[in-house]
Amino acid sequence: MVGRFVVLLYTNNDTTMTKTPKTLLEAVTYYSDNAKCVEFVTNHCYPGGEIACIRCGSMRVSVVKNRAQYCCKDCKYQFSIKVNTIFENSPLPLSKWLPTMWLIANAKNGISSHEIARAIGVTQKTAWFMSHRIREVMRTGSFAKLSGTVETDETYIGGLEKNKHANKKVHGGNIGNKVIAMGMVERGGNVVTKVIDDTTYASLGKEIETHVEKGAKLYTDEWRSYMQLGATYDHFVVNHGAKEYVRGNVHTNTIESFWALFKRGLKGTHIHVAPFHLDRYLDDQTFRYNLRKSNDFTRFNASVAQIVGRRLTWNQLTGKLL
Repeated sequence: MVGRFVVLLYTNNDTTMTKTPKTLLEAVTYYSDNAKCVEFVTNHCYPGGEIACIRCGSMRVSVVKNRAQYCCKDCKYQFSIKVNTIFENSPLPLSKWLPTMWLIANAKNGISSHEIARAIGVTQKTAWFMSHRIREVMRTGSFAKLSGTVETDETYIGGLEKNKHANKKVHGGNIGNKVIAMGMVERGGNVVTKVIDDTTYASLGKEIETHVEKGAKLYTDEWRSYMQLGATYDHFVVNHGAKEYVRGNVHTNTIESFWALFKRGLKGTHIHVAPFHLDRYLDDQTFRYNLRKSNDFTRFNASVAQIVGRRLTWNQLTGKLL
């Protein structure tokens, strides 16, 4: 039938689970077949199996023999399944892209571009570009506001002062060129992270009101910018300055554990991250944290499900369009 493709169903209750990779080894083996990759990506781009021409919208589309492309029978335009996805204009086959997405979606401490380059046989520059395009699909979209018990805390990302040359060290509490990141986590639920300009109430309060349901229990440290939140939230403070870290259920240990995990990935895996790109690394870690109770295939499948409409060009990535 014209325009109709066989759609594989990937469900945990399916008796044909041999078609669903469960481990990295199975994923590499399964997605080494580019035809299976095309079929898998088609399933996400066109859930009903109906392919529409991206130029004229016609449903009279056929497969180009021996190529991962389609041809419109009306306007004769040929297009690839990669169009309007993070794969667009990439010369690399999907058999390299999909295993890389599996690696990034399931590496708890992250995976560096050098490791990816060695693993799939590309240059470090190519692997770096691929990893950022994949992080683009991991960017969290809109979801229900955090509720119940929510912890919030900000952290500073940058080099340790003790490791800097004497004339570059910052003294007197000045954060220097460090980047400020804010995080909010619902206990037992999702985390929301964002790079912010400063730690004033205008910045912190705006993010909390955007992402946390009014009336929720809000646990913070004693930073003065949080003190104005009592009118909107059931606000509790743990005084770190007085060496207080837990008072009954009042603590910020959950969000601090997330920051520890994030920084471990930066220092141990990525080594150096430019401030301009920090938000994407936050998206990377946030994605995995929010799917921490899922299995490897579910995290991978969730990332592939967001490939449509998430293009990221080299000029955008390197700031040449700013």
